[in-house]
Amino acid sequence: MSWLKKIDQALQKRRSQGLYRTRFVNQTGTGRWLQINDRRYLNFSSNDYLGLSQNKEVIKAWQKGAEQYGVGSGGSGHITGYTKPHAVFEETLSDWLGYPRALLFTSGYSANQALLAALLEPGDRVLADRFSHASLLEGMLYSATRFFRFEHNQIDSLQKHLKKPCSGETLVITEGLFSMDGDSASLGLLHQHSSAAGALLLVDDAHGIGVKGVEGRGSCWQEGVKPELLVVTFGKAFGLSGAAILCSEDLAQYFLQFSRHLIYSTAMPPAQAYALSVALKCVREGNHLRQQLQANIVRFRQGMQGFRNLLSTCSDSAIQPIFFKHRPSIQEVALKLRDYGLWVPAIRPPTVPKGTERLRITITAAQEFDDIDRLLEGVHLVLS
Repeated sequence: MSWLKKIDQALQKRRSQGLYRTRFVNQTGTGRWLQINDRRYLNFSSNDYLGLSQNKEVIKAWQKGAEQYGVGSGGSGHITGYTKPHAVFEETLSDWLGYPRALLFTSGYSANQALLAALLEPGDRVLADRFSHASLLEGMLYSATRFFRFEHNQIDSLQKHLKKPCSGETLVITEGLFSMDGDSASLGLLHQHSSAAGALLLVDDAHGIGVKGVEGRGSCWQEGVKPELLVVTFGKAFGLSGAAILCSEDLAQYFLQFSRHLIYSTAMPPAQAYALSVALKCVREGNHLRQQLQANIVRFRQGMQGFRNLLSTCSDSAIQPIFFKHRPSIQEVALKLRDYGLWVPAIRPPTVPKGTERLRITITAAQEFDDIDRLLEGVHLVLS
């Protein structure tokens, strides 16, 4: 079979399954509204939970950073790409979260893969929550280690794996706030059992940082847990992009020596790091934004109580998935909501397991009560 034929068959199969992905040109950024072609939509698909992507202070900081340092880093952080804004932000971030060191990466995907690639060796073992992010699962697949997925948020399932012998070291992986269901991990128990077994705990808190805990310090801080490895990302509540690994001094030095992502990849632009320091200040001082976000979440969940044909998780987070009892075409439901001026993503396999298709509604502080009410009206019209 030729390459072209192989590719054509894969695309045809994806189309026939109704799972073909399409990108749209968003002409307005990721604020309260989206504009696709000539139409505006209320945006219920963004992870910009605090609305900081449109924050004037953050925008001005990026502009100031670009004027002072240029628009690119010019190389790896091991050559000339590590600048004063990078160093300042790493130090401020690590102090804020209570870790000796923070290391910056261009994305959460990159940070997770870099960590797994550098840390794991043959004979080691990974135990990951079944609902862990694709970047973590893919990193395990590409490693030379054995990996197992314990049942979602089931400590008994983790314990069964921990009791089995392992010739190497064990790494336990979870998300702090799960990206598809919006529920939280049992971090206290996970850390307790991981530590008792001599395992390291890695928490990816992409969706909790900035939103949960005092000053938005995240899921781990809120639960009084300090995992050996904490990954936080800046494409959600911080409103920008990039990520960081928080860890001990020894682990940081190890990654600096052995993480190919750090050694061979161009560093994030210093202007971005400069803007991230201002975004962190906004996050820390953003109690009013977190209060507005929570008020919007409560209004949405209260409005959903009257819908009999829908199922939802017990999520009290900004992530509000909706499941349909009779399993209509999720894509068709999303398209009908667009007709009503609402942009809500349909989540289908392989992103989620077959049979768990859902609408993934995200609530943000930038939305108004009228927006939430319009969403509820749209869902009602689609179901009637």
